[in-house]
Amino acid sequence: MEMRSEREAALLTVMVSGRLDGYAAEELKAGIDGALQDDDRAVVVDLAGTDYLSSAGIRVFLALQKQMKARGGCMTLCSVEEYPMEVLSMAGFDRVFSIVPSREEARRICLRKEESLSLIADLEQPAVEVDGMKVRFEPGTRAPAHLRMHGALDPILSARLAREEVRAVPLSDLGYALGIGALGGSRDEATERLGEMVALRGAVAWLPTDGHGAPDFLVPAFPGGGEGVAYTAFDLALDGPFHEVAVVEAGSEEGFTLEALYRALLALAERRRPDFGGVVATALWGVTAGVAGAAMTQVPLAEKGFGPDEFDRWVDRRDDLRHGGDTLLAFGIAADRAAAGQEEIAALCPTLPGEPDEKDLCYHAHGAVFRHVPWDDGASLEKGIDRCFAEGEVVDVCHLLGSTRLRRAKVGVAYVTPATRE
Repeated sequence: MEMRSEREAALLTVMVSGRLDGYAAEELKAGIDGALQDDDRAVVVDLAGTDYLSSAGIRVFLALQKQMKARGGCMTLCSVEEYPMEVLSMAGFDRVFSIVPSREEARRICLRKEESLSLIADLEQPAVEVDGMKVRFEPGTRAPAHLRMHGALDPILSARLAREEVRAVPLSDLGYALGIGALGGSRDEATERLGEMVALRGAVAWLPTDGHGAPDFLVPAFPGGGEGVAYTAFDLALDGPFHEVAVVEAGSEEGFTLEALYRALLALAERRRPDFGGVVATALWGVTAGVAGAAMTQVPLAEKGFGPDEFDRWVDRRDDLRHGGDTLLAFGIAADRAAAGQEEIAALCPTLPGEPDEKDLCYHAHGAVFRHVPWDDGASLEKGIDRCFAEGEVVDVCHLLGSTRLRRAKVGVAYVTPATRE
């Protein structure tokens, strides 16, 4: 058995040829699992050249159909040869599966389903087009929101961090937050493992600087944070609700960048909200087209003696895009430099060494990458976040670079007042 896959117009087509027996069925299942991405809702399976089929192969197709149905989509078989068609008929699955003669017809069926889902969404909430993105807004609440900040990024970025600058912060204060922190039984224990941290609905994910490069996470019993503490050298948290949820779809398979998303949200805020103060806080649940990021490999304590030009000794910068097709959860802020105060901008989002200093925009976001969490258009932002932490595999946590790309996202947007320092 030989399997290949390709994508066209965001639709996955799996081509199978040869003998699809019990042994090959296991290989096919693994191949499909590797090709599927978290937001795939329709798959075409082309069986041209498949001359043998047994119930083992049928089970793979049935499992795939159930997956797509759970996502609100479909699976279609096409170009089925004579003997495999006889097997499907004998087993009764010619009435269970959608089977058509050609790949072109199968693609039309699947794409028609995708277009219908998109049309329904647009009718419910009209979308606006911004820089190749389709954006719809779902209303939230009008209650005020602001940012709370502890610590400063300058001692961290200049590798002059002192141990006494690390503080214990209740997890209940980190509902939606980013920072440099860790969990542990004591401040000394946590200080040795400080790394990029992100919190969403009280669940915390971080990348310990213990040399293993493996992310860790903690999920409280109830959303909103537990009774324990995290230790942070810097943290920035949202105090208040999200005023809207932006539902964003890419106009192409390449997706849109995080920087472009922030620019669009700020531009739309200027246009739609007369009282906008120039700063937004965001919680994001989306499917990536590739993540670019940076992560600490060592804690930049002053006692270690890192020089001002030795950033690369304790930070791993990853400009290449990774984790395409996986799910991203992120918390961050973006500010219009012309509208927000310069002191506030310097505190919230200083430019990392090697990053371009945008004249009109600054942003700061941390993200956690999850695998094997199917995208659900009908789920709320909160349910999407909860499902990632409950069911997903955490594969990365990092400071997100603006070149990170997304194909779709639900973004909680809070129009915040200036940050208060604690």
